[in-house]
Amino acid sequence: MSRQPDLAQRIVARFVPDATNVLDRRTRNAYGLLSSLSCIVLNVLLCFVKGVAGMLAGSVSIVADALNNLSDASSNVVSLLGFKLASRPADEQHPYGHGRYEYLAGVVVAVLVVAVGLQLARQSVEKILAPSPTEFGWLSAAALLLSIAVKAWMARFNHRLGARIDSTVLEATSQDSRNDVITTSAVLLAALVSALTEVDLDGWAGLGVSAFIMVSGIGLLRDTIDPLMGNTPSEELVARVHAKIVGYPGVLGAHDLLIHDYGPGHRFASAHVEMAADTSVRASHHVLDRIEDDLLREEGLRTVLHCDPIDVHNGPNDLRNWVEGRLGEIDGNLSVHDVTYVPQSRENGSQLVRLDCWRPDGLEVSDDELRRHIEDIVHERHPGATVQITIDTGFISPAE
Repeated sequence: MSRQPDLAQRIVARFVPDATNVLDRRTRNAYGLLSSLSCIVLNVLLCFVKGVAGMLAGSVSIVADALNNLSDASSNVVSLLGFKLASRPADEQHPYGHGRYEYLAGVVVAVLVVAVGLQLARQSVEKILAPSPTEFGWLSAAALLLSIAVKAWMARFNHRLGARIDSTVLEATSQDSRNDVITTSAVLLAALVSALTEVDLDGWAGLGVSAFIMVSGIGLLRDTIDPLMGNTPSEELVARVHAKIVGYPGVLGAHDLLIHDYGPGHRFASAHVEMAADTSVRASHHVLDRIEDDLLREEGLRTVLHCDPIDVHNGPNDLRNWVEGRLGEIDGNLSVHDVTYVPQSRENGSQLVRLDCWRPDGLEVSDDELRRHIEDIVHERHPGATVQITIDTGFISPAE
């Protein structure tokens, strides 16, 4: 028996044309529009219902929870603007597109979350210092239970949308909704305890809610700033791209892989691809073109590949393995590439060896010490040779 689509799937099918083409900026904008408008309507509704219930009960924690929903609606407006601006095509001033607007929207959402937490903390402290009677009744309980149910659905809905289009903004929205489920549950529990024991926990509950919101907001802020700062891509993506490059016929290896993130759907990559030196330029170019096309189609990566010719018969390839094997005595992650051996250079008539060395983060040996060590290793094979060494750092995929 076929499985019937759930509510979220039916909503997506109704409002998102071409829903599976998640790399297209128009599709991403449609997902963002759907999420933002749905959340704005629901958050405004919850704010009204809990606001009325909180004022009738004289509960600062319920009113604070209602204001939190109003803040969420403001965050949803920011998210909507972020998706709209991010969907704009590249122009002369922004050749890599406007995708990072989505990340900026996430930063603003996180800041708003922290600001709401601070405001709630102030109101809660005032309630603790100057207690006022709280009349908790069925209306308050119903409003809080409704909020928990709606927020739980919103968290799941936005998580699914965010996972489908790989959106930090929607994931932040989902996390905020999950936080609201926890905080509203805490408010409900405190209200029940207060009603049953006549111990007024309203202000303390509001203070706990505000602390939770602020901690969550700071976490969201960190997560949304990371992409703007150029954080390392996921290990899964790096491994997948590297494996795809080296999997093509004629490719001997790949190194210096860099992936630049200019926003969802706006990722660029570059890498050096090692191929046999006796392969024709036309044949090598054809293979690299195929790799670039496939990475664009399958991963959404606009890639530029550089061909490194490798002499597979003698000389440089043996020297590379020799140097790399000896460097393993220092650190097994050290690797070399772009090894060139010139028996008689034009510069001074002596032997010349050029190579790049990739060093991992945290290596205690300095660059100068590493260069001297490599020179000593090369001179064991080629005494008196001039050795030119480039130290690579920061690349996300070393040579193999």
